[in-house]
Amino acid sequence: MTERGTALLDRPDQPTPLRAMRLPVGLIRTARPRQWVKNVLVMAAPASAGALDSRHTAVQLAVVFVLFTTAAAGVYLINDARDAGADRAHPVKCRRPVAAGDVPVALAHTVGALLAGAAIAGAVTLCNAMTGALLIAYLSMQLAYCIWLKHVLVVDLAVVSTGFLMRAMIGGIALGIPLSRWFLITTGFGALFMVAAKRYSEAVQMEGAKGATRALLNEYTTGYLRFVWQLAAGVAVLAYCLWAMESGGVADRALLPWRQLSMIAFILAVLRYAVFADRGTAGAPEDVVLRDRAFAVIGLVWAAMYGLAVADL
Repeated sequence: MTERGTALLDRPDQPTPLRAMRLPVGLIRTARPRQWVKNVLVMAAPASAGALDSRHTAVQLAVVFVLFTTAAAGVYLINDARDAGADRAHPVKCRRPVAAGDVPVALAHTVGALLAGAAIAGAVTLCNAMTGALLIAYLSMQLAYCIWLKHVLVVDLAVVSTGFLMRAMIGGIALGIPLSRWFLITTGFGALFMVAAKRYSEAVQMEGAKGATRALLNEYTTGYLRFVWQLAAGVAVLAYCLWAMESGGVADRALLPWRQLSMIAFILAVLRYAVFADRGTAGAPEDVVLRDRAFAVIGLVWAAMYGLAVADL
């Protein structure tokens, strides 16, 4: 929903059908459709294992994507319901549907709980018990974050990063694919790199504006957040290189050592993202990933190299 469209719905002189749309549109906006791109990570483990070659896999991953999106939407609704009072005092967050009064707080809580329950039931029914257990762990962690953990230094970074890691794990768990230790380390620290870069960007942009952003940002220094994203980037690169080298050379049918060559593209991607982090403009990771053409090209080159490695071409 664009700002113009939102403003149109907010006008009191609009016809009844338009005003009636405010509640469903508000619920959809609160579910954060722009954030759903993150859930593409459910493909990470099957892709790294070269297990994307069957219709069953595609269907199962589509189901997992929908389940994780449903669970995340439930968390967003509950989070906005809890933070409605604080959001009303924020210059930007006051436009969120719950804070603006388009979605009642009680309804946001109810719909959020229903979505979370539906995601768990769907995981147990359509996937397996381990997938349901992982979703329960994700929801428990995220709800604890909404209530308490987002106010705890360092732990808040770890929780958000773990949420990304769980997205990357769930596809493999749903399909019974063993998860490599290097895959977990690379994904975990890669997520920490992006989360710390996001916090750093927010801190740079809101420096000096006490109370107008996340309360915990006032407790971090930009120097500390810079240290965290630089450390995480270094560990992620090292883990990926060890993961790539672990294959032990070129397969019999392979033309070139694609897995090892993919290290170049991976490192370039990290360096490219670090440009935005250093400028303090990585506050919206999805914008960097989707809108920066150079980053997109590097990502496609990496995906092609890794795909060739998996296919032994």
